[in-house]
Amino acid sequence: MRARDIMTSPVITVRPDCTIKKAAGLLAAHGFTALPVVDDDDRLIGIVTEADLLRDRIPLDPRAHILPGYEPATGAVTTTVGEVMSTPVTAMGPGTDVALLAAALLDAHQRSMPIVEGSKVVGVVTRRDIVATVARDDATVADEVRHRLEIYGGPGRWHVECHDGVVTIGDRFDDETDRHVVSVLAEAVPGVVRANAVAVREEDDR
Repeated sequence: MRARDIMTSPVITVRPDCTIKKAAGLLAAHGFTALPVVDDDDRLIGIVTEADLLRDRIPLDPRAHILPGYEPATGAVTTTVGEVMSTPVTAMGPGTDVALLAAALLDAHQRSMPIVEGSKVVGVVTRRDIVATVARDDATVADEVRHRLEIYGGPGRWHVECHDGVVTIGDRFDDETDRHVVSVLAEAVPGVVRANAVAVREEDDR
């Protein structure tokens, strides 16, 4: 499974001069956790996250002014994405294996990863996108595996079952090479945890 299989595309981006209020509105309206930041040539230059937008944007409740030790905030108030975005930003290509992408997100404590071709943003993959593949219904996963295998070798040859994301493929012909190929094809389907192809006898299908 590759990033292109699960990424959100087209992707909403913002410029550095976008206001924090507008960026926050985009996140809230679309349920995103971050927005890629691009320059005037649409090249990726940063990313702005929920945490970036919240930092120093929520004042204390006015009733807190009466508490001992309270000191009012001082200094300039940030107003644009360019002032709070994270840069430089890590990005990956659409062909990146989702297992590697997931590991990168977890290791960096990030919730989303921009997907780029060259320097152009073509999509975003979030932790939620990856979790959604794990949650896919077994019947839906099995149907997609069957469809891919029919494209490869025609209908009726393979018997496909899926339980908790583990796919078992029964091969009517004893061809080790084909069993390897169909296992690889099956494991490219979102929601497949592991695929095993085994030879079956005709009486096993009755």
